[in-house]
Amino acid sequence: MFAIIGILLVFAAVLCGFLMEKGPLLVLLQPSEFVIIAGAALGTMLAANPMQVLRRIFGGVLSVLSGSAFSKQRYITTLKMMFQLFHKARKEGMVGIEMDVEEPEKSTVFQKYPDFLKNHVIRDFVCDTMRMAITGGATPLDLDQMMELDMDVHHIGATQPVTALATVADSLPGMGIVAAVLGVVVTMSALGGPPEEIGHKVAAALVGTFLGILLCYGVVGPLSSNLAKLVEDEHAYFHVLRVVMLSFIKGMSPSLAIEAARRAIPETVRPSFTEVEAACRARDEAPAGAGVPEPAPAA
Repeated sequence: MFAIIGILLVFAAVLCGFLMEKGPLLVLLQPSEFVIIAGAALGTMLAANPMQVLRRIFGGVLSVLSGSAFSKQRYITTLKMMFQLFHKARKEGMVGIEMDVEEPEKSTVFQKYPDFLKNHVIRDFVCDTMRMAITGGATPLDLDQMMELDMDVHHIGATQPVTALATVADSLPGMGIVAAVLGVVVTMSALGGPPEEIGHKVAAALVGTFLGILLCYGVVGPLSSNLAKLVEDEHAYFHVLRVVMLSFIKGMSPSLAIEAARRAIPETVRPSFTEVEAACRARDEAPAGAGVPEPAPAA
């Protein structure tokens, strides 16, 4: 939402300033210049990126417009889920959660958290790690290295759309210059005509440069920066999952493992000790709704 407001504010400020200088607003309406710049930028993006990166770009832009998914409530819900899983493992032994991690869709713990089941990357990260802990033969250091490797691979893939968008943003001023040069070519071919016509063509050529710079620094560049921050938010979320699982695997009690993970949460969204404790100890049943479950049974 704030991304949309910011982009609208950029355009509003530019247009208001132009109107304050008694600028004719209609002169900025140059569809041909926009077609050249936007079409060329889209073409370079298609030429430079494979299909899987393109899908991530469009998905990333949608996530920017909707905002970060890793809020304080998301962390509270996650810690509560892990507390319930660890409590079951402590009560029944690690073998007791084998079916939970083997078939998470049928798990009595994970069924209460549809957002966890829907995100296959996060789901597999948790289940695969706990599966290795159950089978034995891997030390906590080995599991930590596996999780770090998994996080690094995912982070590289998640940053590819950021790099692609940044590249498109860098190319937009150049595309604006291309549009401006083409406008100058058209203007030169009209020399000798009415001055009004020549002036209109010169203005259209300059609008090409204006659009390229505006789209670069006012739209695509900020979207790329915002997407980079969302990628870091996701990476921080994976780090919290890594801390909580590694702490439990090392022998910490469920409560201590949850507290260690809570302290790994970024300060801007970190819940208090009381909030996490209340969520883990609550006894209300979680809904099968939109991923912010209400209190579920936990001893």
